[in-house]
Amino acid sequence: MRPSLLQYLKLLLLLALGGVTTMHVPKQDVPSSLEALTLDGHFSFHDVSAAAQDFGNLSSFPPVAVLHPGSVADIATTIRHVFLMGEHSTLTVAARGHGHSLYGQSQAAEGIVISMESLQSNTMRVNPGVSPYVDASGGELWINVLHETLKYGLAPKSWTDYLHLTVGGTLSNAGVSGQTFRHGPQISNVNELEIVTGRGDVITCSPEQNSDLFHAALGGLGQFGVITRARIPLEPAPKMVRWLRVLYLDFTSFTEDQEMLISAEKTFDYIEGFVIINRTGILNNWRSSFNPQDPVRSSQFESDGKVLFCLEMTKNFNPDKADVMEQEVNTLLSQLRYMPSSLFHTDVTYIEFLDRVHSSEMKLRAKGMWEVPHPWLNIIIPRSMIHKFAKEVFGKILKDSNNGPILLYPVNKSRWDNRTSVVIPDEEVFYLVAFLSSALGPHNIKHTLDLNYRIIEFSDKAGIGVKQYLPNYTTEQEWQSHFGARWDTFQQRKKAYDPLAILAPGQRIFQKASASLPLPS
Repeated sequence: MRPSLLQYLKLLLLLALGGVTTMHVPKQDVPSSLEALTLDGHFSFHDVSAAAQDFGNLSSFPPVAVLHPGSVADIATTIRHVFLMGEHSTLTVAARGHGHSLYGQSQAAEGIVISMESLQSNTMRVNPGVSPYVDASGGELWINVLHETLKYGLAPKSWTDYLHLTVGGTLSNAGVSGQTFRHGPQISNVNELEIVTGRGDVITCSPEQNSDLFHAALGGLGQFGVITRARIPLEPAPKMVRWLRVLYLDFTSFTEDQEMLISAEKTFDYIEGFVIINRTGILNNWRSSFNPQDPVRSSQFESDGKVLFCLEMTKNFNPDKADVMEQEVNTLLSQLRYMPSSLFHTDVTYIEFLDRVHSSEMKLRAKGMWEVPHPWLNIIIPRSMIHKFAKEVFGKILKDSNNGPILLYPVNKSRWDNRTSVVIPDEEVFYLVAFLSSALGPHNIKHTLDLNYRIIEFSDKAGIGVKQYLPNYTTEQEWQSHFGARWDTFQQRKKAYDPLAILAPGQRIFQKASASLPLPS
């Protein structure tokens, strides 16, 4: 076993056995000059517990201070101040959006956390001209961007499944969903950024202006600067969505149909796949939100003990063109090899569909099931290896598992900008696979993390060529392996824009020498 994998397993086991890992570094005095900075917003030095939590609920690294910026200048002033303290200062800075990281990536142990949502303001501006766009704060939630742009009959092209995330947060990773096959990830749909670098400089950048920083920051995991504003291109927004689900028993038909759909000129507007293992009464569960095409046969279908594959698709339309939509949907469905009795559909508004996960969130919160540990694993797999991966993972490793949704759907590499920092396979078609587990109690956390490890270990030994999305590595060797030929460029960009390694310490890519956090031994 490679040392890096062994170290990764030790960290996962430590997380599991303790439920939540809280790591403390030697306490330092907060420099009095930090309190003396002239700001439009303010610092919090005592009420900082929220900044030591995230959606993963597996890590807690308390900061020494939280900045609630009243302006971009506050962020620049703070980072510039830390930069001028020099390499011997232990202070680091992390930008925290909605706190949806999984393993403490948005935290800064004994450092400064910037509460980016404090930067939300009334300055969101929509330009509805010939080439429409919206200027949004890096701390703005995508759901708010959608509400504002819909006032003009417009909307961004590419989304994430969950809209209650910040603009800067998703653009620092990639931002993927069922529209990615057509429009690319969110980082391929940005006209311009405003960034505060690790030196405290405020820089406007685009593909034409300061392009190296622009591409570095997109998918850059917060390593090169804090995204404080993004200019997002818009398109006319539909009013309605035909939302469909079908089931497959055969993985080959399931993947071939998806690949056919994402390569077709006329196709659905959103395409995602799910793997369903040992779910009871799956079709009857759909009836609460969807209408069955064949009520009798669908009610007789037994899903217990089966591995099923769900294809979820949408077609956008306006009410006056509903008949055209019906024809297009029926034509596309006629080309697919799903189980006829499993066809379900419903018509919802565009915003209802895009904000669908929030509806599920509200139900889970009401049951106390939202703020639980989420030991997720998100990976990217080359098309040529997806069958080998599926046979082992779904047929053996997870055959008795039932911990949460599993997403699996293909996208087109040509829609991804290879100048950004995100790492993807070399093949033209690759699959996004997400194991979205919820875990209750230390035993369940340990079990889920062990399954994640077994998936990673198998993929490594079998030469699957997996790349992690929302990566969680603990050693430089693993990060070098992750970036491959891009590692040198990534390092050079770090030296250029954050030479003291002040920013995003929770990613554990570059550690400030005097603020290094120990790893489990």
